[in-house]
Amino acid sequence: MAENNGTMTDEEARAFHGYFLLGFIGFTGVAIVAHFLAWQWRPWL
Repeated sequence: MAENNGTMTDEEARAFHGYFLLGFIGFTGVAIVAHFLAWQWRPWL
């Protein structure tokens, strides 16, 4: 097995990007819902 010095292949980078994007979108969705629910409970503006 060849050592790759900690770099990713193009396929690994694309997979990582896909998972990162999915996680970011999921986190943002949860944050938006949480802010909406908090706003309904106690408006801050």
